[in-house]
Amino acid sequence: MPTSAAGNSSKGSTARGFTLLELIIVIAIIAIATASVSFAMRDTNVAKLDREADRLAALLESARAQSRASGVAVRWRPVEGSFVFDGLPADAIPSGWVAEGITAQAALGNGTLVPALQLGPDPIIAAQQITLYSAGPPARSLRIATDGLRPFTVFPVP
Repeated sequence: MPTSAAGNSSKGSTARGFTLLELIIVIAIIAIATASVSFAMRDTNVAKLDREADRLAALLESARAQSRASGVAVRWRPVEGSFVFDGLPADAIPSGWVAEGITAQAALGNGTLVPALQLGPDPIIAAQQITLYSAGPPARSLRIATDGLRPFTVFPVP
């Protein structure tokens, strides 16, 4: 019969724990998952420009409705690093960009540049558009336009 030292049993002496290779694989999986989550949560300039365009289209429609309701002429114009609504009280509608690096250019429907857009009080306005530019990277632009009857809508610039 084989003998063994006290505390050293040969029965059930399978190794317990993880090998170095198993630990490296688990750490690599955790690192890849962490990186993919951080990239998914990053706010890109593309998303910022999309949000600014949607926000501006909603603000233009709100100003247009307030102009028709009050009978006061309302104009939208870009200023250095921001924009303003002329003809409305200062706190009636938010003005200015939420994101940094956004610029805008106003134009008529045919592309003629103008200093400001006329939003009312007439229910039918001229065809107008605003081109928004993102400083990037990547540099990108979107167009917010109306034909004068329909609401302002966001379009990609070809």
